[in-house]
Amino acid sequence: MLVIDANVALEACGEEDGFQTLGDTLAAPPLMWSEARANLHLALINGEITAQDAAIMHERLDHCPVARKDPPNLGRQAWEISEEFGWGRTYDAEYVALAKILQCNLVTVDMRLWRGSSRLGFVITPTEIEPEPDPPEDETDSVP
Repeated sequence: MLVIDANVALEACGEEDGFQTLGDTLAAPPLMWSEARANLHLALINGEITAQDAAIMHERLDHCPVARKDPPNLGRQAWEISEEFGWGRTYDAEYVALAKILQCNLVTVDMRLWRGSSRLGFVITPTEIEPEPDPPEDETDSVP
């Protein structure tokens, strides 16, 4: 499992199979959808993307294969992480906290977030994603 942040989700929405390249099991805190939608709309308003591309990406975001995870202690963990790192806002800390709770990696393209939390050992960039291992071959299918 991987936790992805809004920036990674938006990059994935930009490609038809963008989420598939990240892996089979993806998760994010509930705020990811609001944050990604806000950034997508801002890109449209700023003329960085066309209305047609924004509509396609918005549809992909609405139907993305990312599980919404909101464990009961997410807010408390995000608060504690924000305190530990001296972050004024807890948005980024929610992603970090969720990855910590789920005991998996957080994937981000936000270099400020990566630099600020990389010492934890589980905050990575998309280029650091380990490919999922191939399933073992069925011995009955092997040729002697």
